[in-house]
Amino acid sequence: MNAPVSPADTLRAALSGLLDGLPPRQAAQAVDRLIANYRGRTPTDAPVLRDRSDVVAYAAYRMPATFEALCAALDAFADAVPGWTPASHVDVGGGTGAATWAVSATWEGPRPVTVLDWAEPALALGREIAAANPALKAAEWHRSRIGSALTIESTDLVTVSYVLGELTEAGRAAVVDAAAAAAQAVVIVEPGTPDGYARVIEARDRLIGAGFRIAAPCPHSAACPIVPGEDWCHFSARVSRSSLHRQVKGGSLAYEDEKFSYVAAARFPVAPAASRVVRKPQIRKGQVLLDLCGPDESLHRDTVTKRHGPLYRAARDAHWGDAWPPPDTDQDQTRA
Repeated sequence: MNAPVSPADTLRAALSGLLDGLPPRQAAQAVDRLIANYRGRTPTDAPVLRDRSDVVAYAAYRMPATFEALCAALDAFADAVPGWTPASHVDVGGGTGAATWAVSATWEGPRPVTVLDWAEPALALGREIAAANPALKAAEWHRSRIGSALTIESTDLVTVSYVLGELTEAGRAAVVDAAAAAAQAVVIVEPGTPDGYARVIEARDRLIGAGFRIAAPCPHSAACPIVPGEDWCHFSARVSRSSLHRQVKGGSLAYEDEKFSYVAAARFPVAPAASRVVRKPQIRKGQVLLDLCGPDESLHRDTVTKRHGPLYRAARDAHWGDAWPPPDTDQDQTRA
């Protein structure tokens, strides 16, 4: 009996033929320009993806990493809202649709899906790729200017991923406000850079102001305990790189780590993590050091030793971004 194919594998298969007929040099030049745009500090307030060659380069270069980052954020959100499944989804600035793939990987079953983006070539390619995913075959792809004029119809879930950095300050505020007005739940993902984190915190504050509760990654809806300018909250998702991905990126490793910042919030009751692992755990002889963001609006370090028994074994298996303590552990043992 064949093992089920994962959504990530299905997505990679759907992407595998995109570079056929596109000269490698043209793809590399498009990737270089896209990197400069996405890492730049000047909002363009205009489509970054201009034509099919741009979109093909973007999909090969970015879509697998974007998908994995979104899956990590959505998994954390799903853990905080057990029993809830979005009945509808709107993806703002969705481009080729990585967020729609991640949502369908997190919550099974078809649902009304709408992708809004200002780049028609991205929408066309996203529609083409989505034909490989049964949950997305009925998705609607609409051209829409993402910014101050954005309107979103009422929906259960709105995702906004890797979009806010392309907007002016006023445009960012308008997009977050439109998402908050339309949705029961909002998930925002940005690059895991200081600037990306700043945009996430800005959005987080607006969502709280609109009456949302923070579900992840924060254990609370109070102010972030990180001192601005001294550090930033971000996480990491491991991305398996296909031969196609390595060709476009010019690399040889079988994987890479995508750094991202995010916030997930809802209008309904949520059960956020008791604490969140905010750095890669340090495993030493007989002990594990965990840097945590706690419910008391603090950052602190817990040392878990062998004498903690099952909790020590859990700590050795803990990953950056995980909730702590894990389910079914004795929370009285979480402190050394």
